[in-house]
Amino acid sequence: MIRVNSRAIFVGRALLNNSTTLSGAVSGGATTNRVAPFATCSSSNHQSQNLVGRFGLSNPFLAQYSSAAASSLAQDIQAKGLSRSEDEGFNPKEVVLFQYEACPFCNKVKAFLDYYDLPYKVVEVNPMNKKEIKWSDYKKVPILTVDGEQLVDSSDIINKLVLKIHPDYDLNADEEKKWREYVAYYPFILNSSLFWWVDNHLVHVLSPNIYRTVAEALESFEYITTKGNFSLYERLVAKYGGAAAMYFVSKKLKKRHNITDERAALYGAAEQWVDALNGRKFLGGLNPNLADLAVFGVLRPIRHLKSGKDMVEHTRIGKWFSEMECAVGQSSRVIGNKGK
Repeated sequence: MIRVNSRAIFVGRALLNNSTTLSGAVSGGATTNRVAPFATCSSSNHQSQNLVGRFGLSNPFLAQYSSAAASSLAQDIQAKGLSRSEDEGFNPKEVVLFQYEACPFCNKVKAFLDYYDLPYKVVEVNPMNKKEIKWSDYKKVPILTVDGEQLVDSSDIINKLVLKIHPDYDLNADEEKKWREYVAYYPFILNSSLFWWVDNHLVHVLSPNIYRTVAEALESFEYITTKGNFSLYERLVAKYGGAAAMYFVSKKLKKRHNITDERAALYGAAEQWVDALNGRKFLGGLNPNLADLAVFGVLRPIRHLKSGKDMVEHTRIGKWFSEMECAVGQSSRVIGNKGK
């Protein structure tokens, strides 16, 4: 029993700590398998969303009837940038994401890749031995390789990719930067460092919520072990032993981050985000910006867990989340012959 608990704690902590905080090997001859998002958006609605939300048109069908509308479309494209990366001259031959399925930082990267329709393969990393990333000196996830070039750290990955797609993208836009970056005022401030708001505020309220009770911990590990790269033995150990271990670990995290009420902290973060929208469809206006994608990516894995359902039921975030599901659309993940 002691051995099982030790391995369970190892799995749980690996999932929590070995990402930049919290399938199967890629095989040849892969074909694109578009994985449906949680929300049900019709293809016609999604195409309209692409035109309206990303190009800023009031009616996507007017352009074909009017040269003036066509001119307006060209201006909108010039001003706001195309959504599809190949239209911007960035069309990598192979993109591979090394990840944990439930890792919030990996999901930030996936939300970006999905929104920009960049096809990517996934290698699910086993958190117990990390054999899939032994080739790399960097031992955390996510790791993204783009035509063989290694990119690490979710925020840095996204910054580098968006500049490849939109070379003139302003990463220092005031409002977007405010929500992507979070200045933490502690008794010790090292070099006035900027901390990512998503990475160092929103993410820290998730673990105390998804492992809040034993039942919720089991629900979370059912998701993790179903999606993750585990043997049958590891799956059983992780689901039951890991859930129990992380239930107790979450209590320590709750204390570390000064959380008194888990749900109140989660609801507060959700409401803080909705307040920032200030009545807009997205923080970016008609189309999502990097802050929208980061928040959506972090929250997407918990949407259909009890914590996510409670968040949608008890806060105003549901409308924005549904809009984001439609805007991001189907996953651009490529499923190989042996992929999951």
